[in-house]
Amino acid sequence: MTLPVDLDLSEIPFWGLPQAERMEAFRKLRGLERPAFVREQTVPFVGGGPGYYALVRHADVTEASRNAAVFSSEPCSNSIPDMPRWLSVYFGSMINMDDPRHARLRRIVSRAFTPRVLSKMEEDLATAAAEIVDRAIEEGPGDFVAQVAARLPVRVICDMMGIPATMHDVVLRRTNIILGNADREYTGIDPGFSRVNVARGLAKLLHAGFSLNRLAARLGDERRKRPTGDLVSLLVNGEERLTSQELGSFFILLVVAGSETTRNAIAYGLKLFTDHPEQRELLLGDFDGRIVKACDEIVRYATPVIQFRRTLTRDHELNGTAYKKGDKVLLFYNSANRDESVFTDPDAFDITRDPNPHVGFGGPGPHYCLGAHLARREMTVMFRELFTRLPAIRAEGEPDFLLSNFINGIKHLRYTF
Repeated sequence: MTLPVDLDLSEIPFWGLPQAERMEAFRKLRGLERPAFVREQTVPFVGGGPGYYALVRHADVTEASRNAAVFSSEPCSNSIPDMPRWLSVYFGSMINMDDPRHARLRRIVSRAFTPRVLSKMEEDLATAAAEIVDRAIEEGPGDFVAQVAARLPVRVICDMMGIPATMHDVVLRRTNIILGNADREYTGIDPGFSRVNVARGLAKLLHAGFSLNRLAARLGDERRKRPTGDLVSLLVNGEERLTSQELGSFFILLVVAGSETTRNAIAYGLKLFTDHPEQRELLLGDFDGRIVKACDEIVRYATPVIQFRRTLTRDHELNGTAYKKGDKVLLFYNSANRDESVFTDPDAFDITRDPNPHVGFGGPGPHYCLGAHLARREMTVMFRELFTRLPAIRAEGEPDFLLSNFINGIKHLRYTF
């Protein structure tokens, strides 16, 4: 089944539509008899293919996520066209791998997310949140993303890696370019697939990837010689260790997935609690008892990561639809999280929602987000600090959204307290 002409997910203008219009488009796609086939844009210097199937129902996304042997993350999951070698050297992290390579890397980097490590971070998280709110109070209300939402996760990730505070803003700017490569504000380039625009955008993307990769690689070299006990020391020493290239790619994944997505969840959270004051009152009536479900509902509703790609390793039938070896599918988490067959009143923001089998951290299976618990803890300490110290805090107006088919991001959000 081909895609209706008014629902072209491959066209940049679609992703600039208001959120409500896009979600209505995905509702229509969920109502089709079978997943629609979307023609693929050919990107100069990168390439392309005939297209992909849009998996928009919760059942399809979860089943494909579980069956990694058939729905492969190789050759890449974070790009619709196959990623050329000169890009994958920086962005070819473990999310673009299947077992056994994926299992090896995940086993090594999981050291960053053990209960022991995360429990040691708890006090640091609270201190960081308090200092961020102190600074916001001193500066006065302005842009919530720049003053609050973006500061905590990038600080947490950089502190985990042993990156000095003087480099935090540089790291944030580089991640903005990587994830906002279709957004003129971050690249200075008009969106589109002309050779000139693509060449300029790829040059900026490569520079950002190279910069972050080298930053991590230098840290790895230092920690091999003089271990300090930080995360990098754990990753580059011991029987199983990361190479310099693997460390660089992991850092890019960590700072992009761990920093950008959490910052967007925090920003969406303020907007949602502003638009739904009854939900905020409910949360504050029993913060400790309701914050975990509240965080999951924010992630479901916002779905910071829109989609990932999978490639069929063999002919396969999924929920009544036949696919061929080599077919591409995109797992649209944003649509799965609004599936009417799974979620009652899916467009409602309800922090008491139970059950809440959202796929905002990825579907079930080997690629489920390693940092899900850390993300919930960051959101918890930030909202606790904000609502305790600034009880009148609220968003003002509509967010300025990122132009992207990959990250459901908020660039700016005016607020007051």
